[in-house]
Amino acid sequence: MKKIHLLRVWDSYALKKTFRIMRIVVLLLVLGVANIFAETSYAQKTKVSLEMSNSSVAEVLEEIESKSEFYFLYNSKLINVDKKVSVNAQNEAIHNILDELFEGTNIGYEVYDNKIILAPNTLNQQVLSVTGVVKDEAGEIIPGVSVIVKGTTNGTITDIDGNYSIANVPEGATLVFSFIGMKSQEIIVGNKMVINITMAQENIGLDEVIAVGYGKLSKRNVTGAVQSLETEELDDIPTAQLTQKVQGKLAGVVINQTTGIPGQGMSIRVRGQASINAGNDPLYVVDGFPITGDIANINPDEIESISVLKDASSTALYGSRAANGVVMITTKQAKHGQAQLTVNMYRGVQIIPEETKPDMMNATEFAQFKKEIAEENGWAVPEAFQNPEQYGKGTDWFDVVTRNAVIENYSVSYSVSKDKFKSSVVGGFFNQEGVLLNSDYKRYSLRINSEYKFNDKMRVGVNVANTISTNKSPQSDGTWYDTPSVIQGALLTSPLAPYKNEDGTLPIDAGNWGYNPYGASAGPNWYRQVKEVENKGKNIGLMSTAFFEYEPIEGLTFKTSGGIDLANSTSDFWNPSTAGGIFNPPNESDANRIYATHGNNFGYSWLWENTATYKKTLAGGHNFEILAGTSAQSAYGESGSFTARGYANNDVKTFNAATTITGSTDIEEWSLMSVLGRVNYDYNGKYIVSAAFRRDGSSRFGSDNRWGTFPSASVGWVVTEENFMKNFDKVSFLKLRASYGVTGNNNIGNYTQYANMTETNNPVNGIYTNGKSMEGLNNTELGWEKTTEYDLGADIGLYNDRVYLSYDYYKRNTEDLLYAVDIPISSGFYSYITNIGEFESWGHEFALTTKNMVGKFNWTTNFNIAFTRNNAVKLGTANSDIQRGSSITRVGHPIGQLYGLKWEGVYMDQEDFDNSPHHDGAEVGTVKYADINGDGKVTNDSRDQTIIGQASPDFTLGFTNNFSYKNFDLSIVCSGAFGHDIINYQERFTTNLDGSFNVYKAVDRRWRSEDNPGDGRYGKVIAGTTGQERDWMSSKFVYDGSYFTIKNITLGYKLPIRGKVVKNLRVYGSVQQAYVFTDYPGNNPEVSSAGGIESGVDYTTYPVPRTFTVGLNVTL
Repeated sequence: MKKIHLLRVWDSYALKKTFRIMRIVVLLLVLGVANIFAETSYAQKTKVSLEMSNSSVAEVLEEIESKSEFYFLYNSKLINVDKKVSVNAQNEAIHNILDELFEGTNIGYEVYDNKIILAPNTLNQQVLSVTGVVKDEAGEIIPGVSVIVKGTTNGTITDIDGNYSIANVPEGATLVFSFIGMKSQEIIVGNKMVINITMAQENIGLDEVIAVGYGKLSKRNVTGAVQSLETEELDDIPTAQLTQKVQGKLAGVVINQTTGIPGQGMSIRVRGQASINAGNDPLYVVDGFPITGDIANINPDEIESISVLKDASSTALYGSRAANGVVMITTKQAKHGQAQLTVNMYRGVQIIPEETKPDMMNATEFAQFKKEIAEENGWAVPEAFQNPEQYGKGTDWFDVVTRNAVIENYSVSYSVSKDKFKSSVVGGFFNQEGVLLNSDYKRYSLRINSEYKFNDKMRVGVNVANTISTNKSPQSDGTWYDTPSVIQGALLTSPLAPYKNEDGTLPIDAGNWGYNPYGASAGPNWYRQVKEVENKGKNIGLMSTAFFEYEPIEGLTFKTSGGIDLANSTSDFWNPSTAGGIFNPPNESDANRIYATHGNNFGYSWLWENTATYKKTLAGGHNFEILAGTSAQSAYGESGSFTARGYANNDVKTFNAATTITGSTDIEEWSLMSVLGRVNYDYNGKYIVSAAFRRDGSSRFGSDNRWGTFPSASVGWVVTEENFMKNFDKVSFLKLRASYGVTGNNNIGNYTQYANMTETNNPVNGIYTNGKSMEGLNNTELGWEKTTEYDLGADIGLYNDRVYLSYDYYKRNTEDLLYAVDIPISSGFYSYITNIGEFESWGHEFALTTKNMVGKFNWTTNFNIAFTRNNAVKLGTANSDIQRGSSITRVGHPIGQLYGLKWEGVYMDQEDFDNSPHHDGAEVGTVKYADINGDGKVTNDSRDQTIIGQASPDFTLGFTNNFSYKNFDLSIVCSGAFGHDIINYQERFTTNLDGSFNVYKAVDRRWRSEDNPGDGRYGKVIAGTTGQERDWMSSKFVYDGSYFTIKNITLGYKLPIRGKVVKNLRVYGSVQQAYVFTDYPGNNPEVSSAGGIESGVDYTTYPVPRTFTVGLNVTL
């Protein structure tokens, strides 16, 4: 049966429900605060002209009333209205006229819309109503400026004409004016009732304080390669994945969404990859705590800022774990004087873009294909395929197992800071249905960050974060022969087979329709399988950190901090008898096929750190900061895996219904002890020097090599502080940087240094005896991989930093790679793990920020591009190639190149065949490969296999544009990668030529005869060539993986609402994964950077959806 789509782009039900909910939310908000909303006041809009000489105050007031809707209330016994005055005003605001009228007197006034109350200042000095207009230095008005009474929640924003009006302002209070891209201003009100402001442009982040290891530095004084993003730069993309907000915004930081599985994390690489076996993920540090888990479960609304430390001098204070970079995440703290409630919500729908759906044959086309197979091989055409037109389009199996899916996110945060206490609370709920049936992800999160300041010398803080997530997902990624991949299995299934019977029941399998009529096996009904097979999980995480800080004397600070990170997860899988796979049809009556598995993992990590920091400024501009500290971290984990079999039927899924249960458990621990130190020095902010070291001892390494030292040093020269730069007024900032450092990588197994023991049962004197034997050799010298890195950089600001450019060149060398070295077989073992291998990498990074337009219309651009190269220098003792799957790493070449036969098309005719080398079984019309070694024969081994592609991109880039006009804002975020290749593994099976599976429509352009040779890509249909055509990996399946993606487009509008409760109300619409420009025919070109040395292979992945959302931001 055919699945009907009411809307191809928007799912009708989901869309209607989305807008219904959003309408209700907006209506409730509007009704709830309607009584406190106020439009731009009458006093603010009305202008009055007067020209009166030697007139009484009473006459002036009467003239104002006659020319406007104002009327005055006053006590004539308290106000002298007989005084003679002269007034000359042309189209002036009422406040300006009254200020002139009562100048030099003790008379004050209050304006309430069109009512004006006059009273002596002794009676009217408690509160004021202040109005004004805000402009920039060019005289352009600025809408959307935040105006707030310092230390209170009383505030407003300027309207589209730059005007503001704020009531109940105490005399002597301070107004704070703030706007993104402008310097904040604080103005003491005094008794002024009109305050006009000119805001100056803010330099791009030079005085911004960013998080670095064990402290913070102003961007001006950073001498390493560090990039950061603040809240404003993260909030422009409304997504519930932190990594999606960062993607494309940092030079040299490649973030790829390698799969669309709901809730799944994304791949992050900082300056590429540099390890074979020790991992390439960066270290994540959340509020000073190096975490061992995933950051996918962190609610992005909890994040204040992200800093990425890229070079060794920046990461050295994290020593043995910092070779792949450090991502520092700082969560939100309440600001001084703040009391604010924020509500963020969005809801939308996810679709699979039409251009990414595989173009498979429909039922008529596939039946015709089966018919032609028989005809071209001289076989009798089976009756089922003699009339292909009768089948119509048949079953679109990809469409059957996928859907349009709802996505929604709700987050509430409250921040308060009063006197000595401040606290921030963020709670969130995120729900994502998967575009693959029976898949979803839900996350519940709560974070409370609090701090108490006893006095100027002592403070304490506690952060607590709890996350609960659940997920469901059928097996989607991979191939049909190693795991029952629903996606690939559905693609290969015949479109002639129905997924649902006419009576609504579900067939157990897809029949024999899709296979060679001479005896091939059946496959499952994938619709039924995706519905009935269960694969679900639950994760609970609790992370808490606390600190105590004491400053006994000025400049000297002692800090002790600790934390614990708890995690508990469970996974459950249910495989009914109705499940199966390709060549493994289900059998509903076979209870032996039924099984269930359960896995559980519990672990925790604790951290305790103590630091002393001393800051001192000496005469002459010498500034010092000295840090010394210790760190101890330990982790414990236990896991269990259990399988139940012997179920009587599919009805009861619990373990107690099974007759046989098997399982295993495991416990692992590791610990790390460290000492660290750093010295920062600068002379008048002109010459900057930093030196740091960390010494780590890790339980993961050999007893004779557990300690390592990781030093670093960096220097900076702010050239614009030199006198000779004063004449270069266009150059507002110029800093040159250089750094050197050594870091490590300890991301290996906890017991790699030890030889595993296994139980054996061998005969001794003719009797089988239980015993244990070693599976390998101990290595007491096993240590961490060490990376030495040099970095040269420059930061340049032009035209008062409206143009700001950062550049870095780096070169790093990774030595002592963990590697399995072959040893003589006489030892009883084949190999053992040791440190013997070397990689090198280098690259260029550029980051450019420009303020293109400032004023009513604002336009800011951020662009970054990074060029990365790597090379294998040494591999083991014999420099032997490392081959894994279709990837090879070879000395003198980049890491993880693609490897296989060189495809040269099809033998188009007899002459072509006779004049070309060929393989066994080849004939005219079959696939043609290159004879690499020139021996006249093609073999599928190292003799003719060669490098057929490059998995690593030549360069990556990111491109962000932010626009604002009056109350509108628009953000466009893009990213891309260029110059790399991808093996489309899916095509190997969806172009099968023997008729066993459904195929791409493109197969219709195959070779049929010398007179009809097709386009030369696909050979003829003939038995016996399947392995050569499909299983022999070749450049035929290698494609250019370059892509440029419009990651996000968000358009927002701030409603011009003024009230005592609602400070800001913004509505927006957003598109995530808006469009991908690529020549790669697979589902997702970002899959290429998923692995380590096995990158660049697309084994079929969960589709990455295009997401449409509408949302609301409310600040109270």
